[in-house]
Amino acid sequence: MSLYIQLNVLNKIRGTLTKNAFRTQATKSVTVKYDKDPQPLFTDPEIQKLLKSITQLDLSKIFRRTTASVNSVEYKFMTTEQLEDVFRKTVEKAKLKLQMPPIVKVRDDAQKIISVDKALKGFSDTKFVITDVTYGTRQSERKVIVRDTDGTLHHAPMEMAKRMKQLFVPLNGRKLRTPQMFEEENLERRLEERKYEFILDRLLVQFDPDEPDFHRISSKVYQHINETKEFDQLRSTRHFGPMAFFYVWHKCIDDLLYDMIKRDYLRNGAELIILYYKVHSIPEDVVDFLQKLGEQNSLEDLALRELNKSIKNKVHGDIHSEIESAIGKSAKDFEVDELCLRFIEKYVAAYALKKVQLELGIQTLKEINAEKKHLYEGLSKAHGIQSVG
Repeated sequence: MSLYIQLNVLNKIRGTLTKNAFRTQATKSVTVKYDKDPQPLFTDPEIQKLLKSITQLDLSKIFRRTTASVNSVEYKFMTTEQLEDVFRKTVEKAKLKLQMPPIVKVRDDAQKIISVDKALKGFSDTKFVITDVTYGTRQSERKVIVRDTDGTLHHAPMEMAKRMKQLFVPLNGRKLRTPQMFEEENLERRLEERKYEFILDRLLVQFDPDEPDFHRISSKVYQHINETKEFDQLRSTRHFGPMAFFYVWHKCIDDLLYDMIKRDYLRNGAELIILYYKVHSIPEDVVDFLQKLGEQNSLEDLALRELNKSIKNKVHGDIHSEIESAIGKSAKDFEVDELCLRFIEKYVAAYALKKVQLELGIQTLKEINAEKKHLYEGLSKAHGIQSVG
């Protein structure tokens, strides 16, 4: 019996040591941090415009069902004008869903002293915590004040203030204690399961963007995505822009750029490079490039353009639009591709860290686009349409 007890104790010790070793290993993983306040750059109108364009607007992904499907279906008869109007309203709703969470510096947890009243020393053997519960006040503006037993009146520490606000004016979905899914072991498991959007959505509910845990966990998620190359999971979500900004800030955009080249998102690739130049104040002439890009192709939402193509094909039977749909590109798209490729190649030659990988990706895409362009020209000539210049 004593031998059995000894073995049981040894197994428990071994399990504890293994668990602690796992925690130590997980804790040692590097958390990349912002070396200064990123908010001024992140909120810059030009950078926001680039981030929104890079995010893309895929309605099928934005409005996908995340719960059990509903059996009821509603049908409506609409004119072309009514359909366009409804679709534009849907696009506006989609843009609201893609509103990016802010990127700000970590809040200073210094407990500012308001006053010291020595006459109150020893008045009570417990602290007094005063919480502002005024109706309609924003959570970030609520004050939580602490009176210590020595008479010192000061602002509450960050964690205490957050807990008191949640206790008296709870936010929907936020827990008083940090959910277990954010513990190192559970977080690593969720990351290995590639549940990136779920983690980031839950992160926004539980933490404020200026909390250390928010920065720590989001950094881990972005680094894990960069390792697995699963960038497309966050594309057309509110998290893609902050992720791209994170890579740009820390000068590790090559993998994301390669993914954009591989998926034939050349305009997004060029915009990512422009973002890189702007954030790091690299003296490259991007004004001229943006002007040429604007002349070749407007910034009209891709979703609206695809809808117009679909309506035009069905209503007017436009053979030109049918050819473009079959190839997947228009004459302007081919021109924009060439313009973006030259711009991307210039970055790869001067600044890229993974030049060989990017050069191979560019060469492969060039060959694919050359075949598409040749096919486009052949179909256009066969139907008496002017070919690409």
